[in-house]
Amino acid sequence: MGVSLKSQSRISITVRSLGKRSLSPEGDAFPTRQILATFLTPIGWIGLSGQGGELTSVYVGHASSDSIRARAVVDTTILEEGDWNPALRSLFEAYADGEVVNFDSIEIRLPEMTPFRRQIVEATRYIGYGQTVSYGELALQAGHPGAARAVGTVMSSNRFPILIPCHRVLAAGGKLGGYTSPAGTQLKQRLLEIEAQAVIRKC
Repeated sequence: MGVSLKSQSRISITVRSLGKRSLSPEGDAFPTRQILATFLTPIGWIGLSGQGGELTSVYVGHASSDSIRARAVVDTTILEEGDWNPALRSLFEAYADGEVVNFDSIEIRLPEMTPFRRQIVEATRYIGYGQTVSYGELALQAGHPGAARAVGTVMSSNRFPILIPCHRVLAAGGKLGGYTSPAGTQLKQRLLEIEAQAVIRKC
């Protein structure tokens, strides 16, 4: 299934040798005029915000499209609505339906961030479908042992849930930890269950 998103530089990271996953470099602030697509799925309403074919935010765990709009207007000054990328929407719908979906090729534009935050975000995107790591393990993989608490802070400001799969990052001892969405940790648990069940079906 083709997804037409603007191609920019690809960044390979050394956490795992699993090929390159597409993360645009930091740049100027997001354009003020963006298009928002909202759609209902089995895991609740999802919103995809984009500009010029480039994904700028993902919204999950909302009870209504109005809830997504209210959150999205905080991120931009001019918000239009439309199904700006049907192929990308279809991927999210398939994921929510329990299909094993590979989002590795989807280009995302990261906001400006510190080198530490970027390293954590890049490492998070390399956590495979159906896999989990702890905050401490992720910090170690990203080259920052002992920074588990700081990793949790990075996860809480993730603009691209599911694409940057922060739901796969758990607290010590396999506890859920936090999840920043209106649905909270209930959605985190559900996403993990969906992936676990999909992996079992695929075996």
